Amino acid sequence: MGENASGSLNLLCLGLKRNVKCYNKYFINGYVFHTEEYGQGRKTNNSGVYVKGSTSNEFEVDYYGKLKKVVELQHHKPTKYSFLFIQMLLV
Repeated sequence: MGENASGSLNLLCLGLKRNVKCYNKYFINGYVFHTEEYGQGRKTNNSGVYVKGSTSNEFEVDYYGKLKKVVELQHHKPTKYSFLFIQMLLV
């Protein structure tokens, strides 16, 4: 995690572009996810999100929700990396 995380954090600290890209679906690891709004009225809908919780104690809380928004932020330095933020509604 060291160098890669440190490099990403440094890029984030340098500032981000003011324009952002918003998506109603995204692809990751061979899966496609749609926002809840995009999936309305369609035969299939994949807006469900699961995040395994991890804490420093014995209690772990898993999070389940519906995908509401996907926003991509890009930094000023040209690179192949960008930051992806996902808003979800917990259920």
